[in-house]
Amino acid sequence: MTADFPRMRTLTVGGRAMRILVRDGAPGWPPLLLCNGIGASLELLQPFVDELDQRRPVIRFDMPGVGGSPAPILPYHLITSPPLLAGLLDQLGYAQADVLGISWGGALAQQFALSRPGRVRRLVLVATGPGVLMVPARPTVLLHMLTPRRHRDAGYAARIAGHLYGGSARTQPAAARDLLHAATRLGPARGYFYQLISAAGWTSLPRLPRLRAPTLILAGDDDPIIPLANARIMHRLIPRSELHVYAGGHLELVARAEHLAPVVEAFLAAGCITPEKPAMRGNQR
Repeated sequence: MTADFPRMRTLTVGGRAMRILVRDGAPGWPPLLLCNGIGASLELLQPFVDELDQRRPVIRFDMPGVGGSPAPILPYHLITSPPLLAGLLDQLGYAQADVLGISWGGALAQQFALSRPGRVRRLVLVATGPGVLMVPARPTVLLHMLTPRRHRDAGYAARIAGHLYGGSARTQPAAARDLLHAATRLGPARGYFYQLISAAGWTSLPRLPRLRAPTLILAGDDDPIIPLANARIMHRLIPRSELHVYAGGHLELVARAEHLAPVVEAFLAAGCITPEKPAMRGNQR
């Protein structure tokens, strides 16, 4: 059975409206919940989704204030965000999901897995770190991260792509620009700052040994935003983790999806008895 066409909709979870895109996939396949990077709308992950097995259900969403999701009145914090993901899965009828988080979304995925361990079957962390207690990027890189300008100015995005994202963006800055601008949807500026504020003071480092879900860590050997040392530290601390170091930078999950999607697929498939193993449905918190 092939996947259904993806369905874009808006759901209200905990009083917050969220734009979501669901690919139903084939019956019995565990869903994959994707948590995006800061300021990025769900369209950014399309190249990666296209490379996944078409039978795999995929859930994408825009955080409040990002892409097509309206900004909330008040800021939020990563610590208070797990009910948002749990409520999203509840409304879609899933008790459990595989969860992939990239960059900022990796922090969200870690927080969800730590606070709702029964909801996460397998965890994939891509180009991400453990928060404030981590090996930091260079100051010039951090300065670029303090503003959403790269999401709003295509020329600026191309000029800084190599310095900020590393990897393939060093030789193909126009490709990095197009990933950020060609298909993605721009949200209100304050949505970016809400995401930035949400990570203030947050760290998973002392809690990583408590992560129960089997975890795949994907890290680039040329990632200026998240130095590789962070992935090695996380791998040492997370009990059931695998580390895959790829050649490239911060955007390779989408820039070179054809190379990384099979790695993710193999990891997710290893947790299933058969590809048709039923996914648990129902409400579970």
